[in-house]
Amino acid sequence: MSEVIGGASVALRARTGPAHETVDAAYGAYRLDDRGSYTAFLIAHARALPAVEAWLAGQSIGFPWRSRREALAADLTALGATLPEPLPFDLPEDEAARWGALYVTEGSRLGGMMLARQVGEGMPRTYLESGFGAGEWRAFRHALDEAAGDAAWVDRAVTAADAVFALYGRAA
Repeated sequence: MSEVIGGASVALRARTGPAHETVDAAYGAYRLDDRGSYTAFLIAHARALPAVEAWLAGQSIGFPWRSRREALAADLTALGATLPEPLPFDLPEDEAARWGALYVTEGSRLGGMMLARQVGEGMPRTYLESGFGAGEWRAFRHALDEAAGDAAWVDRAVTAADAVFALYGRAA
């Protein structure tokens, strides 16, 4: 088994960087201080996140992740919108794929907490504020690194993470 230098979490961050930047640019076009644009932003997220979470819910993962679908639905309801149909999404039944998908959904909690500060006054932000408690992101990265196998395992995790980023890109 070849060793992964720096751990799987470091490799995932480095190797999915371009996909992450593409998605950030797509969602950066939304104005979170404008009700209509913010609603469209949440609808775009709702086309991706529930699809990934539904797939994850059918998997066995050694980490206690929490769904944010209900928080997203509540924010949309408060804005007078409903959850759209999620885009189709599927990954291979593989431990590395599960961790790769979870890397993106859990990592988006960090970004959401930063974006919540940009949301206009009086608009709901439960979804974006559904971040981590103290030490939870570090605990996730540790669990990911412990679960990781060899370089081929990391390759499969990166492929899955890139697929999740691509889904978010299509949803934007």
